[in-house]
Amino acid sequence: MHHIHIGRLIREELRRQGHTNEWFMERLGVSERTLQRLFHKSSLDTDQLFRISSILGTNFFQHYSEALPPPSNDTARQCLAPQQ
Repeated sequence: MHHIHIGRLIREELRRQGHTNEWFMERLGVSERTLQRLFHKSSLDTDQLFRISSILGTNFFQHYSEALPPPSNDTARQCLAPQQ
């Protein structure tokens, strides 16, 4: 399984965009301590990740989608099979 450290990815994107921690804290409505904890988290709940994605204009969910293995033929057949 591919390990995604979402806090690190968020911090990297914040820096890439040239924003400061203060800018991000103001938009998220969190303290410096809470922001630092967020940067160290390897996972976040979906509501929080959606909010951060919206603030930064970045689809962080894509990292998880790209890490999924391709569906097997059996899985595809089960999804396409008529329901009884």
